[in-house]
Amino acid sequence: MVTRGLDRRQILSLGQGGWLKAHEQIILTGQTGTGKTWLACAFAHQAARMDYSVAYARMPRLFEDLATARLDGRFPKLIDKLARVQLLVLDDWGTHSLTDQQRLDLLELFEERYQRRSTIITAQLPVSGWHQMIGEPTIADAILDRIIHNAHRIELKGDSMRRKSPKPELTQNENAEIISQDQ
Repeated sequence: MVTRGLDRRQILSLGQGGWLKAHEQIILTGQTGTGKTWLACAFAHQAARMDYSVAYARMPRLFEDLATARLDGRFPKLIDKLARVQLLVLDDWGTHSLTDQQRLDLLELFEERYQRRSTIITAQLPVSGWHQMIGEPTIADAILDRIIHNAHRIELKGDSMRRKSPKPELTQNENAEIISQDQ
């Protein structure tokens, strides 16, 4: 079995939900396929069982939704909805560099959530690369100041779990003779 570098006590402690009451964040980093999204969703499911409201968004899709909402006038309503949810899971953070508008949208979102709500962020990019990914130094400082200083950090290690073993054929050719005659 491959070790993921998880601290059992930390995971069990986070599962108790104290971080949600304290409006803290969780940052999950690691290579593709190490289980970041799975672990984020496990924490989110636990939060939902504890009667916290939860929302999940992949960052590329969130930026599309924010841009569309800005165009059709729903932007304030969407930001308000994202700000009110007690736990927001942001998956695939840092897969692309940000535009000026995306930086401002993130700052708006994190300003509304700061010390009021909890967020889980999953990223392949280590936290040390986030400032450069965000781009504009002043805005990057403001966004990161609201995220990383009250965050529990978990770095997952190991190879992609998707590469475990070759999968058997999804459908079996039960009568190869018939298939070969039709070709």
